[in-house]
Amino acid sequence: MTTPVTLHAAHDADTPVRVVLVAITKHGAQQTAALARQMPAASVCVAEKFAPLMEGLHNPVRAYSGAFRDEMEALFADFDQIVFFVSLGAVVRLIAPHLKSKDEDPGVLVVDDAAQFVIPVLSGHVGGANAMAETVAAMLGATPVLTTASDVGKTIPVDILGRELGWKVEAPKINITRVSAHVVNGEPVAVVQETGSHHWWTRSTALPANIHTFTRFDEVDLQYFKAVLWITDAEIPVARWVELHERLVVYRPPLGQAA
Repeated sequence: MTTPVTLHAAHDADTPVRVVLVAITKHGAQQTAALARQMPAASVCVAEKFAPLMEGLHNPVRAYSGAFRDEMEALFADFDQIVFFVSLGAVVRLIAPHLKSKDEDPGVLVVDDAAQFVIPVLSGHVGGANAMAETVAAMLGATPVLTTASDVGKTIPVDILGRELGWKVEAPKINITRVSAHVVNGEPVAVVQETGSHHWWTRSTALPANIHTFTRFDEVDLQYFKAVLWITDAEIPVARWVELHERLVVYRPPLGQAA
């Protein structure tokens, strides 16, 4: 059996998200400046020759003079969210050499040249790019283009459930993958909540019909339900992990969190 591990959210709820707005053309720099005015805490990264377009902003400005690809390593290290006013294809080529894993990579977003669409490219869930895309799109009057199945299907994002409440996910990564598949495929899934806030369902719609909630684990028919999401502060016996083999994901709310 794979030993359960705790997967921490990419960013704690109380930690400011480090955002950088990036452009490599004059038009992109103008778009960046317009968005920066609405995001005064965000940094800006533009070619040195376009730095004058940033005059009057209160944002930190990083002006580069060499090849833009040489800036990528520092951007990946210094920021949690990178918003590109650059073509999608170019961004894919630029970020490819720097990719590690969804637990380490920053969120990467692309805004099209007409600022009509905001596309999360990398780390949509764990890295927060999906949420950032919705924020940026609202500021631009644009449409966020979300492609992750749980967002499109308006169901539970297994890997980040309760993140905004400070919950930690405890499970082998293969469990998260398997359980996510059961959720998005509409198969019966049990949510057992013994502790923590009940405000974890943040969508405006009702819970999907395949998600069933319980207050005790022993209420769950393990022959019927394909997966179990268990919100608890109890110790999970190894035998239970073995019994549920890749069907269990555990969430740990902060101690004493109000319901």
